[in-house]
Amino acid sequence: MVEKNPITPEGLTRLKEELAKYRAERPRIVEQIAHARELGDLKENAEYHAAKERQGQIEEMMRVIEDKLARAEVIDPKTLAGDKVAFGATVTLQDEHEKTVIYKLVGADETDVARGFISVTSPMARSLIGKEVGDEVKTRTPGGERIFEILAIEFK
Repeated sequence: MVEKNPITPEGLTRLKEELAKYRAERPRIVEQIAHARELGDLKENAEYHAAKERQGQIEEMMRVIEDKLARAEVIDPKTLAGDKVAFGATVTLQDEHEKTVIYKLVGADETDVARGFISVTSPMARSLIGKEVGDEVKTRTPGGERIFEILAIEFK
């Protein structure tokens, strides 16, 4: 059974754009390989080996992205609602020092902690799933165990 990969519409768009970028690079790499072949001895031809290596990298990246797209289960948070934390929710938290943080629970391929996008499979997200506004959540962080209170849950 193929394991589905939850992803937002924005995440799906980014994956498709990344795949298109690699596909667009393919012809240029093929030209580089052809040019390098014309230079003669392939055993000591650095241009040829570099181009072949890049071609392999591109093909592998395309394979990985195509697999992710094949397993993608697009879930649009804008179509969701509810009072419990779930995939796609934007959650406002306050820690024991009254510092406020906002996280959006997204698919693993969309994780970007700097933007507040955390994987739905991360320890923080797993501790939030199913919780409601006002609930306290204990979670392990790189700095140790922390306690957060859920201030708001939005699906946007």
